[in-house]
Amino acid sequence: MTEPLIGVLGASGAVGRAAVRELRALGHTGLRLGGRTASALCAVAEEDPTGHDETVWADATAPDGLRAFTEGCGIVLNCAGPTYRLRATVASAALAAGADCVDVAGDDPAAEDLLDAGDPAGDGRTVVLSAGALPGLSGLLPRWLAGQGLDRVAALTAHCGGLETCSPTVAHDLMLSLTSGGADGAAYGEALAAVRDGRRVPRALRTAEDTEHHAFPGRVALQPYLSGESERLATVLGLDRLDWYNVHPGPAVRALLNVLPGRLAAGDDPAELADRLFLAADLDLAGRTPYYVMDFELSGTASGHPATAGLTLRAASSYRLTAAVGALAVDAVLRARVPAGVHFARDVLDPDTVVRHLRGRGVADLRLTGTAADADQVEEGVL
Repeated sequence: MTEPLIGVLGASGAVGRAAVRELRALGHTGLRLGGRTASALCAVAEEDPTGHDETVWADATAPDGLRAFTEGCGIVLNCAGPTYRLRATVASAALAAGADCVDVAGDDPAAEDLLDAGDPAGDGRTVVLSAGALPGLSGLLPRWLAGQGLDRVAALTAHCGGLETCSPTVAHDLMLSLTSGGADGAAYGEALAAVRDGRRVPRALRTAEDTEHHAFPGRVALQPYLSGESERLATVLGLDRLDWYNVHPGPAVRALLNVLPGRLAAGDDPAELADRLFLAADLDLAGRTPYYVMDFELSGTASGHPATAGLTLRAASSYRLTAAVGALAVDAVLRARVPAGVHFARDVLDPDTVVRHLRGRGVADLRLTGTAADADQVEEGVL
């Protein structure tokens, strides 16, 4: 039986190119690669050992081009952005063409648009959103960790961040997230907020501008930030307490982020601010090795006694992490492991499968610590 055609939009970008490689590693070939630069798409297609990939010019903001790209696809993997400007544009085009869709981002705004237009489950179609690193893996890994020996989870502390180049999509989405990206038109999250007694509490935490953390090399800034995804995670795990920190190892990026809300409110050109963010990221990275870290610490009980479980993920790039989760979501949909309808990746992907893939493919190094780990099954410190 012939596999449905997989279309990868944004295939020549930082995430898209890595996603194409992940899909090939999962055994999917004959991909349709879409993007706005023919030469870059051809370079990605030339990496296909079978020579069966095809390239199609496609711009997510051009309806005719998007329609031509999605036509004939069985499933579309969207790696293009900015996420909060496109919202459900790509997913809607895929559904109109009779295809399923996976979006490495999308988040609440895309889900709201899709459900307002009518649940695609009625047509037997599937959309998986937030199939990336953060959001996505940031919700999957704590849920996986909670199953590693803990009977009950009471508290989670998370630290996520790294040192790497800044893509145009990331830069523009970061600015858009200040006023959008959350449910019902709200901002993506709230700085300084945390979960206490199962509820969001504003200004519960403080920023640390110059400190250390065991999972990150050198001095870093810790910015408390509570997103919709992390709030939902607290509900799913039944947490009494959740502290989430975005970690900024580079002083140039952190300094710009501190003034960014004020500059946007003053009417500064977002495109110019995005250019400044690119330069700041390059300045912070100069002479240093790029990396990305997710560190989670859970506390609760095991066999009636206080227990802890910790997981530290280290990768060379958050873009490759996002690509891996996106490719796994496509694979899961094609294998009919995700029901029809609109879903978030953290809710429908199998955490064990994701962890095995990240480790087996060398996408990331994962280390498990804590008193809850069964020493007979998992050597402490190594997953």
